[in-house]
Amino acid sequence: MKEEFYTDKRWQNWLSKVKDSKFTLNDSDEKNAGAVFVYIMDDVVLACLKVIARCERKIIPPDDALSELDNIRNIVFKEHDSLGEDADLMIDSLKTSLAAVFASCQCYISGDFDRESDLKQMVKKAIEAENQENIDEAFSILSHVGARVIGGESLPEEAIADLPYSMSVELLDGIDAISAAMIGDDSYKEDDGTEESGEEL
Repeated sequence: MKEEFYTDKRWQNWLSKVKDSKFTLNDSDEKNAGAVFVYIMDDVVLACLKVIARCERKIIPPDDALSELDNIRNIVFKEHDSLGEDADLMIDSLKTSLAAVFASCQCYISGDFDRESDLKQMVKKAIEAENQENIDEAFSILSHVGARVIGGESLPEEAIADLPYSMSVELLDGIDAISAAMIGDDSYKEDDGTEESGEEL
C-alpha cells in the first residue's frame, strides 16, 4: 500500500481546530493562544521531512519525492472557507512560511542550489531583493538557504534577529521551523506516516 505523507483530511482537521479556537489577534499575547498555528507548521514540516527521508533512504525516487511535495503543497494551498478574519490572516501568514518550506525541500531534493555563498549574506541579499520589489529573487535565495539548512547547516541567528516584518521574515519563519524540526525528535526518519491527523492536540 502506497504511503500517504499528508492527506486533505489531516489538513481539514487542523482548520477545524483553528475555527473551534475562535482565535483573535487580541488574544495573541495570551499563553497558548496561537499554539495551534505552531502545531500546524510543525506537522506540515515533518511531513515534508518524511518525504526527504524516504528519498535519501532510496525508498522513493527523487521524482516521486517531488510529486509528494507537490501533493502536500496542493492540499495546504487549496481554497477553504473563512475561519474568522484574524484566523484567516494567521493562516495566510502560515502559508507564506510553508511556501518556503516546500521550495526549500524541492531545491534540496533536486540538488540545484547555492552551496557556497555565506548564509548570512544570502539572507541579507534576499531582504535587499524584497526591498527592491524583486520578490521572485528573494524567494529563490531563501529557498536555497532552506535547502542548505535541510543539508545540516544552521540558520545564522544574527542574520534574522530584529528584522522588521516582511515577506522574507515570514519565509525565514518557515526555514526556522525546518531547523527546529531537524534538531528535535527525528522519529520522522523512521515513522510510517500513518498516524491520525491532528489528534495529538
